[in-house]
Amino acid sequence: MNVFFPALRDGSSAPALRFGERRLSYRQLGAAAVPLAERLGGRTRVTVWATPTLETSVAVVAALLAGVPAIPVNPKIGASELAHIVADSSPDLVLAEPGAALPEALAALPRLDIRIGAAEQTSAQETDQDLVGSGAAGEPDPSRESDASAPHKVPVLPHEPGEEAPALIVYTSGTTGPPKGVVLPRRALAHTLDALEDAWQWTADDVLVHALPLFHVHGLILGVLGPLRRGGSLHHLGRFTSDGVSRGLSDGGTMFFGVPTMYHRLAVEVGADPALARALGAARLLVSGSAALPLTDHARLTAACGRRVIERYGMSETLMNTSVRADGPPATGSVGVPLPGVYLRLVDETGEVIEGDDGETVGEIQVRGPNLFVEYLNRPDATAEAFDGGWFRTGDMAVRDADGNYRIVGRKATDLIKSGGYKIGAGEIENALLAHPAVTEAAVTGEPDDDLGERIVAWVVLTPDAARPSADELSDHVARQLAPHKRPRTVHFLDSLPRNDMGKILKRQLGR
Repeated sequence: MNVFFPALRDGSSAPALRFGERRLSYRQLGAAAVPLAERLGGRTRVTVWATPTLETSVAVVAALLAGVPAIPVNPKIGASELAHIVADSSPDLVLAEPGAALPEALAALPRLDIRIGAAEQTSAQETDQDLVGSGAAGEPDPSRESDASAPHKVPVLPHEPGEEAPALIVYTSGTTGPPKGVVLPRRALAHTLDALEDAWQWTADDVLVHALPLFHVHGLILGVLGPLRRGGSLHHLGRFTSDGVSRGLSDGGTMFFGVPTMYHRLAVEVGADPALARALGAARLLVSGSAALPLTDHARLTAACGRRVIERYGMSETLMNTSVRADGPPATGSVGVPLPGVYLRLVDETGEVIEGDDGETVGEIQVRGPNLFVEYLNRPDATAEAFDGGWFRTGDMAVRDADGNYRIVGRKATDLIKSGGYKIGAGEIENALLAHPAVTEAAVTGEPDDDLGERIVAWVVLTPDAARPSADELSDHVARQLAPHKRPRTVHFLDSLPRNDMGKILKRQLGR
């Protein structure tokens, strides 16, 4: 029997999920998810209105138990993008928390509300009468409630499908066209989470703290399914605050997952907040992902709390590819080495494989392994175009050093600048700009230039109350740190940089 969540089979009173003060033990989670999984049987696909709640977590767990692909949807999604996703994926049903107001495209679908009941108990005070099943909106389901509330009953897990069965369909951001549905099989999820068990020494004793959204790989697969597959627990903060992180880690948390915008906030505040410094310093593991963490933030956090932040690299189509290992040497500024069972290579513009590991030669990352997606839903053309033989073309540019660590220099489409005969990664210039005391945020792009091919353009946000540097001062600052040909030729000063929900800078919106 293929069991994705072994700890659910035991039905223990060990803590599984906590959102604010609402909690579920593994017994409670099973009692809520198993009856729901039974009700999902026979469905083709289901959409999950992915709010940061217990209900979203139960819905996705139930869909995995039922073997029904789940489509997590960003609650802040725009109407046209949502209409495309619904039309493309043709879900039978939408799963949502009771009372959630759904937009028109989802309101037209059959709806099933996830009813969990009064599960706000600590694991030590857990009572079985709190275990409640699921019912449709406005439709009581007494038979399910009776099953779930049987004293000390361990729910019988349904037979789960094979490893190639689709588990999730995650839609891309759609920066170069309509969003594409990335079909992720159970095999990819299981492999990534088990590879991270090895790389991060992840155990059932770990308590993960985070405040990431649950419609994305980072927050949902790593941040919810990861702890549950290990038999550990998740403490979701609801929304990110430095105080929340401090309290969560001080209240038994051993790991924290965040994106660079979160770590930047922590880096700014940790020096003047001894409680935050102690909490971060006591954590077993601090992980940053979804975008590169600036070297300045690495340095400030390590200096304040004595703990290094490790970075990893993945994407919707591949899940996790590399990571700095928890038991390995420091590799600050890199995304580490390939995870067990995952193979990476760098190729140049002609498609030739780059064999060297000099830390300077830039190539596109291609990936092969059991962590890969199956296809783009309804897009055989895009699926075929995405592969070079059995290797997935990531579109990410990187260098590889002698220790096998990969350092991402940016996206092929937006972050690789060809200027004066040089190939220049935007990331290293951004780090150089951030090392200036007056710069708090920076983005670098290229624009056409008759002489250079492309000229380097910097977009910076200044630190409040700092002395305002001139554009020439910032350009000279970069040239002194790197090389003259890497200096920005134009510098724009902005109040803020456009970002998506995961904190990634939306470079295509700069200059519009």
